[in-house]
Amino acid sequence: MAAERQGAGGGGRGGAGGGGGGGGGGAEENKENERPAGPQAGSLGDSLGLEILQIVKESQQQHGLRHGDFQRYRGYCSRRLRRLRKTLNFKMGNRHKFTGKKVTEEILSDNRYLLLILMDAERAWSYAMQLKQEANTEPRKRFHLLSRLRKAVKHAEELERLCESNRVDAKTKLEAQAYMAYLTGMLRFEHQEWKAAMEAFNKCKTIYEKLANAFTEEQAVLYNQRVEEISPNIRYCAYNIGDQSAISELMQMRLRSGGTEGLLAEKLEALITQTRAKQAATMSEVEWRGRTVPVKIDKVRIFLLGLADNEAAIAQAENEETKERLFESLLSECRDAIQAVREDLKPDQKQREHSLENDSGKVSNIQYLHSYLTYIKLSTAIKRNESMAKSLQKALLQQQRSEEDGKRAPRPQDLIRLYDIILQNLVELTQLPGLEEDKNFQKEIGLKTLVYKAYRCFFIAQSYVLVKKWSEALVLYERVLKYAHEVQSGAGAYMNSLKELPDVQDLITQVNAEKYSLQAAAILDANDTHETESPSQVKDGKPLSERFETFCLDPSLVSKQVSLVHFPPGFQPIPCKPLFFDLALNHVAFPPLEDKVEQKAKSGLTGYIKGIFGFKS
Repeated sequence: MAAERQGAGGGGRGGAGGGGGGGGGGAEENKENERPAGPQAGSLGDSLGLEILQIVKESQQQHGLRHGDFQRYRGYCSRRLRRLRKTLNFKMGNRHKFTGKKVTEEILSDNRYLLLILMDAERAWSYAMQLKQEANTEPRKRFHLLSRLRKAVKHAEELERLCESNRVDAKTKLEAQAYMAYLTGMLRFEHQEWKAAMEAFNKCKTIYEKLANAFTEEQAVLYNQRVEEISPNIRYCAYNIGDQSAISELMQMRLRSGGTEGLLAEKLEALITQTRAKQAATMSEVEWRGRTVPVKIDKVRIFLLGLADNEAAIAQAENEETKERLFESLLSECRDAIQAVREDLKPDQKQREHSLENDSGKVSNIQYLHSYLTYIKLSTAIKRNESMAKSLQKALLQQQRSEEDGKRAPRPQDLIRLYDIILQNLVELTQLPGLEEDKNFQKEIGLKTLVYKAYRCFFIAQSYVLVKKWSEALVLYERVLKYAHEVQSGAGAYMNSLKELPDVQDLITQVNAEKYSLQAAAILDANDTHETESPSQVKDGKPLSERFETFCLDPSLVSKQVSLVHFPPGFQPIPCKPLFFDLALNHVAFPPLEDKVEQKAKSGLTGYIKGIFGFKS
């Protein structure tokens, strides 16, 4: 309670988590408080209105919940509460003393009073969800979580009570009842009071369904989204009450969405694991390629039991994004199962080596189980890459439209990379321990390798066609036909295992059509080159400064790498600088200069003495 009062009254620390972004968006947030959130009193028969669900969803998406940041959203709620109270002059005392106030029906003249209570409830709810994230590592915070949820329900009850006033319109009354039922259901859900939670969620669902039917499709989108959010919670409560048929629906919801989020995520994962664990108790062995292997590891049993459900969900996926999530989920579970087998495989190393010596190469049961799980992982990875390749092939057919829309069009090189990965996975399959002597398995993998090599060669040829390398593309098309004919000749007894692969006959038909198109394009390109090659259009590699007298169509002159001069300039020979030596000076006879030099008279001893002491005349 103290934390709630501190964040609301003085502005305090309630927004610590989201305070960093509060300064830049302060002006916009103030406008939210100035704008009416619904009809004002006197606008529609003196009725007040508040779009509760719309305000809640927009605030959550814009202030942290898009990334699961409940702390930032709680800070936003605290700041908005403070601004609302300041705008409405409805302050809770001052910075020195707290004075509690309640919104009553008598002062309910503005819909922002309803918004005030709604933000109180949202702040308490967001704090509870933040504590729920932290309770995974600190279980004691669960008690604080329940306290905050009870506080949110209390504020929702107050909002519902105020909306019963005659001043509030009917739509706002219904939304307040649905909001109250939603928070109540979440509180009962956390208390594991399944029956009460189910009743509250059903009430919420009924109200939102009626509101969705009463308005246009655009307005009904939010209500239908909320109905979809609470449907798994209702089924989970029904299962815990005793409806055993609910578990299958919950698993289908989880698989269709590629995972769960929010309040139900951890509970639903635990429930599915628990249900599969009960079924795994009766599973003791698995048969693969004519050999029965005991399964003693619980994690592996659970994975193998859910394998068929996961594959069925992938086959029924509605779009590529959902299918990709399901593939990733299945591969993650498979890696966990392989890791569990690998941990048991280490102590069995010496025993396995001994069995290899005595049993003439037959691997142990635990090693064979490891090979089986690795086979599942690699086969799933191949199916995922093949699914991605099919979607890219469809996009290649619509390449022209994608270029017009300004989007990046897929290229054949993208498909080449996917088929490289598939071929690498097939190589790993042939090296699995325990399958080296299985000739049927090796033959089957060899045929699959030929199929994917044919498709890889086909797209390599397509990439050469794009750069007008006709000869290379034609050779690769011939190799595609070679691979395809080898598959058709050797696939007699293995047709069932090749049903899931791309059809080779379709590839042959497409390659034949591409060959004729390529030959025609090569002839046209050769004619165009012969016609357009004229002396005025042939580049000789000279820069512009050396061919001023010759007209030449050079497209590089308008590009960024234009050739104007040779730079750096080349070296050129120049004459050496002459060296001068004065040799005649030694042989020159200069005229005498004695007659031009004055003779100084000698002054005797006196002059000598004066010269010594510096007294010269």
